[in-house]
Order: sequence, then structure tokens, then C-alpha cells
Amino acid sequence: MAFELPSFAKINWTLRVLGKRQDGFHELCTVFQTVSLCDTLAFEEVDELELTCDDPRISTDESNLIVKAVRALQDAIPSVRGRGARIQLTKRIPSPGGLGGGSSNAAVALIGLCRLWEVDRPDELPEIAASLGSDVPYFLVGGTALGTGRGDKIEPLPDVGADNLLIVTPDVAISTGSIFGSTGLPILTEDELVRKLTVCRNEAPGFSLRRSELKNDLEGAVAARFPEVERVKAALVELGASVAAMSGSGASVFAVFDKQETRQAVIKALGGESTWRVFAVSTISRAVYREALGL
Repeated sequence: MAFELPSFAKINWTLRVLGKRQDGFHELCTVFQTVSLCDTLAFEEVDELELTCDDPRISTDESNLIVKAVRALQDAIPSVRGRGARIQLTKRIPSPGGLGGGSSNAAVALIGLCRLWEVDRPDELPEIAASLGSDVPYFLVGGTALGTGRGDKIEPLPDVGADNLLIVTPDVAISTGSIFGSTGLPILTEDELVRKLTVCRNEAPGFSLRRSELKNDLEGAVAARFPEVERVKAALVELGASVAAMSGSGASVFAVFDKQETRQAVIKALGGESTWRVFAVSTISRAVYREALGL
């Protein structure tokens, strides 16, 4: 058996950092969205585990989240221990970039391996995904979804559609840990946590590109250290974006345009920025996402 699966990127329509939790992590309230930019994972069963990637900058050893996903799945399902797989990763999503490429790869690896090895997806698959990274559980769901906790508690939301999106990723490598560490937020009390999460959950189902603010609480900390990210956002707004915001902890910035013609003109205008990668994308609904991955 051999097959390929897409591994879609995500953006964060909103990303609110509510405060620091008792366990040292930050409590998040974020609205995720899958977009059409994607990597590809090709699967084939062989005797051993083999991971290859067309991008030499991507490690393919035990540090790669795909390999970690294989090990975690084998630990959870005794019947697949010792099974092998050849996984070929074709990379298009910038890494790092705040677009969840590695997390998406890990989730798709879990989905693909269950299919390759012909085993039912275990009930604890979201738990396995969460052990690999905060964003990984989201990629078992796709579409528009609310993420709370570390971003790993996922609740589907009504799909938000946008056809004329642009993602711009400057050549800047940002450490997520250092950015969160610079927020300086106090530890939340239990009452504060409950109150803020209640507000978050009440507001999330009504999210709309026309009515809601695209707010990323990490933008200020990133802009202070990496002014190039702020320059990207300012350029997109100046060139006609209706809204623009940083995705995740950066460095990618996404923008929404009212017309395809405007987006095309912006792509042309940004042609002189040799260190900016530019991607014309659209949103991917949950139904399309699930169909593409055979969920």
C-alpha cells in the first residue's frame, strides 16, 4: 500500500494569551483556521522506519515530530510495534513560521500510519497528539476551531471562509518559548481562569471577519525584537489588505483582501522583497479538510 496525504498549514484568526497557569504554561484562547498551503506526506510500508524530506534544512532523525508521532503511536498500539514505514515529506510550509507545519505533519503522520497499518484510530489519538505538541490536536479536526488550554483543547466552530488570503513569511527565525517568556504575565487564579475562559467560549462562535478584531497578543513582543515582522504587516495594510495579523508566534503575517485582483497586485508589488516568501491561499473548511485526509 502506498498513498499521499496533504498536510495543511494553519493561521490564527485570533490569539489571546490569558495569563500564566499554575503548571508554568500559558492559558490561550485562539481561533484556528486551516488554509490551502500544504506539505505532502507519502506513505509506504517497509521493514523499518524511513523518513526523508526534500528540504535539507529539515531534520529527519528522532527529533522530527513525524518520527516522534510514529514512536508515540507504536507505544499506544501494541499490535503495530515493530512495523515499518517509508514516509517522504515534501515541504512547502515555512519552518519556523507560526503556521503549524511541524504540528500538521505530526497529526497527518498519525492519521496516515493508522491507514497504512490498517488499524482503527485509537480513542486516545487526541491525547497522543497533545503529547507531541500544543497545536497537534487541532490538526485532527481542521477548519475553524477554538483552541484553549495550551491550544490543545479543541472545539469546532462554524467555518469562516476567505478566498483571497495572502501569507508573507520574512526570513526571521523566532523562538516560541522566548516570546512567551517575555510576556511577563502573572499566574492566573482559578477564578480568573474560569472567568476568562467563559468569556472566550462565549465570544468564539460569533467570530466574523467583518465584525471581529484580529488580535494576536504576541505581536507586540515579536515586533519589539523583530521589526521586520511589523514591516511586513504595515506593507500589507498599506497595499490594501482589509485586515492583517501575525499568525501564532510569527514570523508569518496573513492578510485578507476583498478582491483577487487586489491580491495579485500586492503579490507583484512585493516582488522586490527577496527575503519574503509570499503565498496566495484560501481557507479550508472542516468538511474539505476531513475529506482530504479520509477522516
